Amino acid sequence: MMEASATPRRLWIRDPLAILAEGAGGGIVVEGTRIVERVAAGARPVAPVDETFDAGRHVVIPGLVNTHHHFFQTLTRAHPIAINKPLFPWLKALSTIWPRLTPEAFRLASRLAYTELLLSGCTTAGDHHYLFPKGLEASVDIQVEEARAIGIRAFVTRGSMSLSEKDGGLPPETLVQDDDTILADSERVLSLFHDPKPGAMVQIGLAPCSPFNVTKRLMHESARLAERHDCRLHTHLGETLDENAYCLEMYGQRPVDYLEEVGWMSARTWLAHGIHFNDDEVRRLGAAGVGVCHCPTSNMVLASGRCRTCELEAAGSPVGLGVDGSASNDNSNLIESVRHALMLARLSYRAEDVSHLDALRWATEGSARCLGRNDIGRIEPGREADLALFTLDELRFSGAHDPLAALVLCGAHRADRVMVAGSWRVIDGAPIGVDTGDLREAHTRLARELFGTL
Repeated sequence: MMEASATPRRLWIRDPLAILAEGAGGGIVVEGTRIVERVAAGARPVAPVDETFDAGRHVVIPGLVNTHHHFFQTLTRAHPIAINKPLFPWLKALSTIWPRLTPEAFRLASRLAYTELLLSGCTTAGDHHYLFPKGLEASVDIQVEEARAIGIRAFVTRGSMSLSEKDGGLPPETLVQDDDTILADSERVLSLFHDPKPGAMVQIGLAPCSPFNVTKRLMHESARLAERHDCRLHTHLGETLDENAYCLEMYGQRPVDYLEEVGWMSARTWLAHGIHFNDDEVRRLGAAGVGVCHCPTSNMVLASGRCRTCELEAAGSPVGLGVDGSASNDNSNLIESVRHALMLARLSYRAEDVSHLDALRWATEGSARCLGRNDIGRIEPGREADLALFTLDELRFSGAHDPLAALVLCGAHRADRVMVAGSWRVIDGAPIGVDTGDLREAHTRLARELFGTL
């Protein structure tokens, strides 16, 4: 006779200092991987619990959701050949050394980026990996393995570049693959790893790098493949004025017109950056439900411009946040990007138009919508128990009166506890199962050996 399966344990995260959820002043109850109850202030859970965690020192928010990154770039942060350059010269400079990337270095870069994100309160880590020099054909496999080992929820996009310099693109020939190779591997990783069900720990998307690095055929075929496998589509679009000019010269149309022509103008798509859209393009993107990942830190570093977050959201586009690559942000800290998103928006709009709650919403529910997920991004019964807990014990928070506002305005940068799918993955500011000292030493050694970093 088969034994009955064990009943999931019930954990009461009790009486938080503050929580980003209505009617949950007394905390929340987690059962298995999900939130099952919000507890009102002064009340107790409706059913017995097996364990209680006193959150009296903690500000509790939904786990942050990162919707755009390039993990491999952690190996070329603050590189002297690329600093103080705008996007195209920056890309051309770094593309001369990125072919040196090895599987071992890529594995460590992915592990380090996942860990950094997790420590910043991120529970779902998206990456856009488009670099496939010889020997790195199994890049997606490596990222999935590392995510599973760390216990973070992952959204890995199979990126691609098929137009090299000789074809009118930007990257050297050593970094591109032909369309058929890309499509075959896209089908392979979707079949192996993509889980479209609620609660999925790993999902795969298709992400041709940008209009100036891939063929129209690849864009068309990727859209068809995404329909067959029910997955998302992702690409860079509208990041710089140079990109708009390139599209006009190469295709005789602006980037959004190009997007429509190749069959990407749908709610299945989310775009990285999305800065240089005119009013009509904002309206069309919103009507189609195309999401936009705002990357404030990277946009400021490269002087790319300001994303029209409020107009896009008002038009109907989901707006999320991403840290972008660690060679154009120089860290993988999503809670820091929340603060930058607020500050940059204040330069674009009136102070009363964008609040700390808007910036937090972009990094949680907005990002989840970009990924097509309604099981994460909010603290409410039925959603996955993905949570970030911050203390306000540092000098930077002294004198703060609104704990949720303080996270953003006073510059929180490291979570004290992080829960993913009901399991603690960070405790007392330390990631479970990762020796950060050893990781940093090994990652730094390879960065110096391969790329000559300082």
